[in-house]
Amino acid sequence: MSERVIPLVDQRTASRSAAIPSVSIPANGLLGDQLGRPLRDLRISVTDRCNFRCSYCMPKEVFGKDYPYLPHSALLSFEEITRLARQFVAHGVQKIRLTGGEPLLRKNIEILIEQLAALRTVEGKPLDITLTTNGSLLERKAASLKAAGLQRVTVSLDGLDDTVFRAMNDVDFPVADVLRGIDAAQAAGLGPIKVNMVVKRGTNDHEILPMARHFKGTGIVLRFIEYMDVGATNGWRMDEVMPSAEVVQHIHRELPLVQLDPSAPGETAERWGYADAQGQHDGVAGEIGVISSVTQAFCSDCNRARLSTEGKLYLCLFANQGHDLKPLVRGQATDEQLASAIAAIWQGRSDRYSELRASLPPDASTGGRRVEMSYIGG
Repeated sequence: MSERVIPLVDQRTASRSAAIPSVSIPANGLLGDQLGRPLRDLRISVTDRCNFRCSYCMPKEVFGKDYPYLPHSALLSFEEITRLARQFVAHGVQKIRLTGGEPLLRKNIEILIEQLAALRTVEGKPLDITLTTNGSLLERKAASLKAAGLQRVTVSLDGLDDTVFRAMNDVDFPVADVLRGIDAAQAAGLGPIKVNMVVKRGTNDHEILPMARHFKGTGIVLRFIEYMDVGATNGWRMDEVMPSAEVVQHIHRELPLVQLDPSAPGETAERWGYADAQGQHDGVAGEIGVISSVTQAFCSDCNRARLSTEGKLYLCLFANQGHDLKPLVRGQATDEQLASAIAAIWQGRSDRYSELRASLPPDASTGGRRVEMSYIGG
């Protein structure tokens, strides 16, 4: 009997040891990388587990019942995460996004949110604390998340048609439960809420207009994300990518749109507002966003770092290895030494995979298989 072998490199073992520089690097909020990009956004994965098996992220044939998830002892504790976050904030981070896997599977995540919410930027302002979730547990946890200090949530939702949604999450989870979670988050004041839809041509592209109609005028920002070649297990193909320009044209034919200015430097989403009869943005109707990481790379102003649940720092969503900070955190490193190690890593950063994608063969830009999205978040 022949076996089907799915090539999978465990990226959790692919990392460099983070080193403490011989000369201390001051943490003054002005850190820049090789391309002059500042560090402003830290995405923290709190678990590598998820209760969905979306084909573009955690396909069931790879992440099955025997998949070896990280043991609890390998995960950073909430206190260790907060200690690291404090050093990133000292270098200029203003926004922290909690991701996974599915972050709401991490027990007592409200404790971590409380700790992070107590941090302040170099200007003395509260951080922007947000979380990305599949929405499956949001209805029961929205109020406690808000009480802990969470400000906003982003919910992944790939369609309103229940058959399509159940097929895409591949665990037969009903779309109605996610919609109730979104309602609960809105009622709790976790906003403005964003809803992310990954558009895969031939799978859920017919759900674009129903999604736009449903969320128009609700105060929720719907964002369409191009299907990306993240990781090495999702079977990505370029012909399954629906360019954002095509998505915008498709919506505009029924619901006229007008382009809006970026909300902040380094913003990944291009903003489009629903237009009124005079062709001006109708603020009541709201807006959509498109994230075009395949067809319109935004590497030039990327200001994001990603910290895995076991303490590895990744400088790009398409990286093939990280920088292991956990030995320093659990060793004898002082806060000043931790901050200097982080600074040295960021100063050496030159990643721009999306800009180079079209001219390079698979994995040529990283030298190996890319890290899986479920391990470091989106």
